[in-house]
Amino acid sequence: MAEPVTYPGEMPVLKTNDLCKKYGEKYALRPLSLDIAEGEFLTVFGPNGAGKSTLLKLISQQTKPTSGEIFYHGTPAKNIGSEYRGKLGVISHQPFLYDGLSALENLTFYASLYNVSDPAARAKQLLERVEMNRRMHDHVRTYSRGMLQRTSIARALLHEPEIIFLDEPYTGLDRQAAYMLTGILKEQIAKNITIVLVTHDLSLGYELACKLLILSKGSAVFYGKKDVPAEKFEKFYLERVKDA
Repeated sequence: MAEPVTYPGEMPVLKTNDLCKKYGEKYALRPLSLDIAEGEFLTVFGPNGAGKSTLLKLISQQTKPTSGEIFYHGTPAKNIGSEYRGKLGVISHQPFLYDGLSALENLTFYASLYNVSDPAARAKQLLERVEMNRRMHDHVRTYSRGMLQRTSIARALLHEPEIIFLDEPYTGLDRQAAYMLTGILKEQIAKNITIVLVTHDLSLGYELACKLLILSKGSAVFYGKKDVPAEKFEKFYLERVKDA
């Protein structure tokens, strides 16, 4: 597989420079440098404990790096924290929803924080898109794991983010909901939205991506554009994480 392609004068929408996270003397993520262009879809693969979720938490500013830096359109993200986070949509293991509110109330609240015009209308539109319109008035604490995930997907899209981060977003989704999420991701690809997906699903993650990152024991063992047939990728992947 080829090394990452760079073009003179091209400014990546998201760049990391030796981004690193340690807990004591233990590395969760060893120094990692990435260049992600506008509209690219990066899929991050790796076994459990490889550093995938740590990477996503770092680049979405959910946690601070031990060292290294994140750049958004060439500007250090730490210097424009709220502006940078306002450009992101994040779907993670935490739904970021208030249990005592309904899905509609949650999304309307978040939409107002993002200064979305007509927050309630936007919230209803997205709840219908994720097929939660029948339960939109029920308290979130009554939801199943799959329903929480559907609502989280809608929350992440409220403000039409420039970059979307997804950490195992298919967890808890049934087949119909998984198909719906894949459709939403393809819609975002068509809109030239930049996407970073963490997943254990080799087939789906490979299909959607234009660029791949494989992590093992906190280190990048491959980073580049995909240029092998899908049927060969599993073997390629297993060769790079065989000692994990």
